[in-house]
Amino acid sequence: MTTLFQELFARPPESYGEAPGRVNIIGEHTDYNGGFVLPTAIPQRTHIILAPRSDANVRLASKDLGTSIQTCEYVLGQEEAKHRWSDYIEGATWLLQQKSMPIQGFDALIVSDVPLGAGLSSSAALLVALFRGLRRLYQLPIDDVQIALMSQTVENEFVGARVGIMDQMAASLADAGTALFLDTRSMNFERIPLPLSKMEMFIINSGIKHSHAHGGYNTRRTECESAAQLLGIKQLRDFSEMDLPQLEQLPEVLRKRARHVITENARVQRAVHALLASDLEYLGQLMIQSHASMRDDYEVSVSEIDFLVQVACADPAVYGARLTGGGFGGSIVGFCRTGEAHRIVNDIKHQYQEKLGREATVMVPAPAAN
Repeated sequence: MTTLFQELFARPPESYGEAPGRVNIIGEHTDYNGGFVLPTAIPQRTHIILAPRSDANVRLASKDLGTSIQTCEYVLGQEEAKHRWSDYIEGATWLLQQKSMPIQGFDALIVSDVPLGAGLSSSAALLVALFRGLRRLYQLPIDDVQIALMSQTVENEFVGARVGIMDQMAASLADAGTALFLDTRSMNFERIPLPLSKMEMFIINSGIKHSHAHGGYNTRRTECESAAQLLGIKQLRDFSEMDLPQLEQLPEVLRKRARHVITENARVQRAVHALLASDLEYLGQLMIQSHASMRDDYEVSVSEIDFLVQVACADPAVYGARLTGGGFGGSIVGFCRTGEAHRIVNDIKHQYQEKLGREATVMVPAPAAN
């Protein structure tokens, strides 16, 4: 990266930042409802290296998997959302100026192997990596939780994606050996060890891209807010499974959305207990239930994702699998018996190609050495 930076900007970098993508084990669409989530970091990461400028110009270069280098320039104080990748960078500098943080222009090179639109939080990884790099470059007084909150603000207020806080907290605080059990209302979190000696995780990208800034994601959030208002509560987090009969007063669509959120919050808490007890059969059942709820009540799955989950769960070595991320495409996550993951993902890929004519990409596990 350093050599490429010097080729592009004719000087060496002076700061860096990085952050992982994430996969959500369970707890989907609960974060913007004040609920519980359980993500973990994935091996894929976003890296950024920077050098300061003496003027207000920002020069950017970005290289993702399989893409050529993309460049962009803008001037601090003239940030504008244009529905392109640089919106996230412009949103970050816009917010820092809103907070009167001492920044000036800079050159930056971004390199990432977190796939775009795969439900693995490429945008959160980018923002967290950028804020970390700028924190080092300008000695900004912001901690990791503040970085997560600021990243969410950029997505909500500048990019226009009404996402919750899970992705940003995961990119800022999660690691690969634990699951981040996060209460998105109190912001309390606990790292739950993953029993990786007894199970393997697999993640498969369907190849169908989604976008949080457009379409159904924002609609789902509005539907949840409407349901909570009609129920007379602040957020759907305020209801438990004991309150499910009260959903009968809601219109059908809002009833389904609320039912998913309420039951999903309960599944997250049960999944934590399952992990702590290494009860992988129960964890798998919770994941299967979660996928069914996302498919039928929240209606954010698509047929290709359902196919991947169905094929995975038909394998006797798989404990469970589900759609992960906001939906409308993206990836699946699953757990299986130790030593079986490579065989399972290869079989799923083959059936996806053979039956649907589509190419899936295995994100985890990494390809086996020859």
